[in-house]
Amino acid sequence: MDINIPSHQDPAELADDLLDWYDVNARTLPWRIPPGDGRVPDPYHIWLSEIMLQQTTVVTVIPYYEKFLKLWPTLADLAGAELDQVLTAWAGLGYYARARNLHKCAQYVLSELDGTFPGTEADLLKLPGVGPYTAAAIAAIAFGRQATVVDGNIERVMARMFNVTTLLPGAKPELKELAHRMTPAHRAGDYAQAVMDLGSDICGPKILKCTGRCPWEDRCQARATGTAEHLPKRKSKAAKPTRRGYAFWAEFNDHLWLCRRPEKGLLGGMMEVPSSDWLESQDWGAVPMPQIPIIANWTETPGMVRHTFTHFNLELKVIRLELLDMIELQEGDWFPFSRMEDLALPTVMMKIIHHLRQPVLDL
Repeated sequence: MDINIPSHQDPAELADDLLDWYDVNARTLPWRIPPGDGRVPDPYHIWLSEIMLQQTTVVTVIPYYEKFLKLWPTLADLAGAELDQVLTAWAGLGYYARARNLHKCAQYVLSELDGTFPGTEADLLKLPGVGPYTAAAIAAIAFGRQATVVDGNIERVMARMFNVTTLLPGAKPELKELAHRMTPAHRAGDYAQAVMDLGSDICGPKILKCTGRCPWEDRCQARATGTAEHLPKRKSKAAKPTRRGYAFWAEFNDHLWLCRRPEKGLLGGMMEVPSSDWLESQDWGAVPMPQIPIIANWTETPGMVRHTFTHFNLELKVIRLELLDMIELQEGDWFPFSRMEDLALPTVMMKIIHHLRQPVLDL
């Protein structure tokens, strides 16, 4: 790719300046070895944190990361856990395919690689749940490889540093090439984390703290041209569609009927309050009445449950059945309400439970 970097933006000088800044300003994170500490990063810790950080903020991940290490201090401990235990510990973090791949990857590394993570991007990419960004991050941070790590923070920094005005996602190849040229051979892991910190703490998506704080302030093209606040540019996103459906709430003697969702697909392998198909529609008038699990005295409850997924909004009305005798409904089982917090229940299902059990709560 034909990209010219001006002489005043020498990659080697910029990398050294950023690393000097990082030595003083590095964020304190539970999975991070502070610069100059001398300890060798644990690949298990780096891998676990990077899987959790996929599409999730640092502040959200920290308590989950700490909980996982308390439950499963080593890769072997995690590999030996039941999948349902992992899903339950993951509940609320979202993107549940990550949890299934996390467990699968731990078992693979233990059984096929003698419990040792590979140290190259090419070999890391062979692991379940590890894509190009995660492979590069693990290779750089855990093994010191000169790998090009590119996430949203780094794309934003590169777009502003070199005044890249091409719309995302079309600009991604150019931004990755710029990131590649900027990555030094020495302290590659520290450099990757330094650019992430710069994007998170200084060169934020909405608030820029350039003056007197950014080590690249005087050599940033977007700052010089006054375009920094408008970069990176993105194509307008289409309106998020809404899907609608019905949840079937069957209750008996402080027990709730729950089923397990299929392993593949949205919320795969998680426990759920059974529901109809979630159909995209303009309004409720276009949603057909669902097939009832059994013929009984079901009643529709007031209000509805709303939840937002990455690609769509969801609205669920709840149809309720209170039984006098315990019967088997479909595939699934009865669970006491006292155990709800111990099950692998995704956030949307917990919202349904709070909607029926604690309607005054606004989740």
